[in-house]
Amino acid sequence: MTIRERVDELVKTLPKVYPDAHCELDFRTPLELLVATILSAQCTDKRVNMVTPALFRKYRTAADYARAEPTTLENEIRSTGFFRSKTRSIRAACAAIVAQHGGKVPDTMETLNALPGVGRKTANVVLGNALGKDEGIVVDTHVIRLSQRLRLTRETDPEKIEADLMNIVPRAEWTIWSHWLIWHGRRRCFARKPDCRNCEVLDLCPSGPVFIRTGEAREPATAGPLSALPRRDRLLSPSGRPPSRRVRAAA
Repeated sequence: MTIRERVDELVKTLPKVYPDAHCELDFRTPLELLVATILSAQCTDKRVNMVTPALFRKYRTAADYARAEPTTLENEIRSTGFFRSKTRSIRAACAAIVAQHGGKVPDTMETLNALPGVGRKTANVVLGNALGKDEGIVVDTHVIRLSQRLRLTRETDPEKIEADLMNIVPRAEWTIWSHWLIWHGRRRCFARKPDCRNCEVLDLCPSGPVFIRTGEAREPATAGPLSALPRRDRLLSPSGRPPSRRVRAAA
């Protein structure tokens, strides 16, 4: 099977495995997603979602964040880690949004990526999920790991991995592609001891049989409750229940 054939099969299979895959950061506006994505660096989405409700009630506009007292904002986001650098990034990005874009989050890769503290990954998150624009593919640790295990790239640099994926994944799937891989990475293809024996795409993964043979995969005794089902029939979440639904944000 060629790489493109593997991608074509993954595009057919992963929507059945994760029909509700979406951004797991809670947000309602592009600004909220921008802030949440900055907070998500080296932090779980769950923790970010615990912090942002109060934050979003208090800070409604980019100007609000730009004017925020640094120590106050640091304390409000402290539990997400790296709170001083995140405070600097949020305030600087929002100040630039006010000064250069009339207080509105810009809607192109070039202008988003030019904001202080906003890299290509964050720009891709905002563009794809809040603005409905497929300008690139989000490459986080899960996407890096799965792209390498699925032998879709030999690269290790995130931007080079993104370039490889953009060449083989249909553009219409760029945003959802990262969600499929992130959901699979969090629920099945773990960094340590992946659950290969229960993997819904084992037939499409060159690494799975190797992990099983070498003992790097999770042992059957600790496998999930779907182990009794034929692999192609495991089309719900790894728990055997439909994936939980979060309130999806309006673009």
